[in-house]
Amino acid sequence: MEVRKSSEDGDKVDRSVISPRVTAVSAGWMLDFMFVSLCRRFEERQFDQFNEALSVFEAICVHLRPESEKYEEKIMISAFLARVMHGKQLDVQFEQEEEVMPLMSATKIWSKLEDTVADKSVFKNVATLLIVQCVTLCLENGEHSCASSAIKWFENNQSLPQNLRVKLTTVVTKRDTYHPFLRSFSFSRLLETIQSYLDSYLERNPSDYLLKAATEMALSSRSTEELKDDETQEHTEEANTESPEKEHKTKRKLLSTKMTDLWNPESCKKPCVSLKRLSKNAFSELKCEKSKGTTEIQKKRKPPQKWTSQLDSYLKAGVRRHGLGKWSRILQDYDFEGRTGTMLKDRWRVLLKAHEVS
Repeated sequence: MEVRKSSEDGDKVDRSVISPRVTAVSAGWMLDFMFVSLCRRFEERQFDQFNEALSVFEAICVHLRPESEKYEEKIMISAFLARVMHGKQLDVQFEQEEEVMPLMSATKIWSKLEDTVADKSVFKNVATLLIVQCVTLCLENGEHSCASSAIKWFENNQSLPQNLRVKLTTVVTKRDTYHPFLRSFSFSRLLETIQSYLDSYLERNPSDYLLKAATEMALSSRSTEELKDDETQEHTEEANTESPEKEHKTKRKLLSTKMTDLWNPESCKKPCVSLKRLSKNAFSELKCEKSKGTTEIQKKRKPPQKWTSQLDSYLKAGVRRHGLGKWSRILQDYDFEGRTGTMLKDRWRVLLKAHEVS
């Protein structure tokens, strides 16, 4: 009885250790892990996987809100990366003001991250690239008035150098989308410069404790499995040697021991994250709409939902950017919820008849 009682007391002590402080530390490790995941998805340009990791990261931030100040730097960097990843989607809104495009919002956050940049030239280059690319994207989408408005916004809200303002104003006036100045400050160069900043930041601020622990566990588990496979193979060879008359007999397993493809949906679309503005210490509401895959039991694929004004805006923006008939390219830029190029073509005809496009 005494032994059992002491054991129960020990269990109570162990449970009491799981205090809010311990929970916060664990959540901090998870936040670090997701921060590294975001950086990797950014480096690999994996848009959908980045949005998935961002949703998890935001959920952890909400859980850590009482102590979020300790992680405010990484939260701000993640918010910055989110805006850059969605930079080419001019209709995605992060701020309350509708005219503020993703890269414009990114410049506001980048100005607060100056202390995290070891090389000041990198900070200046990223700031310039963000401004130039914001104007460039407006021109590429045929939004010339939007490009002029963007320049004025940078003048009023950011420190826009005089020489840069003059060059951009000249380019916008000429409506020269392929001006050498814009080509020298390309979007790919922006991503590469930001990546060099992330590499330097992670080197100075390692966030891989949980990642290293998980890697060690995975390697250990793999070694154990390989050892078991070797032992099984040895036993099989010994059995075959001892009873050669059974070589022609095969064993049939009624159920496979490897549980693969328990259910295999016919189609499954990746989630699309709709991002809103950033609060002071953490992201505000992130809405993730996941499309429903069809299982083997439900073999009939559900028809696409009705066209929404959001999807129509995607279609119009895609045609402005790539031209009429470039449906496959337009499908790559936006999430049309499983629709095909033919469906986009049919919808465009509907808009033409309704005189919503010309």
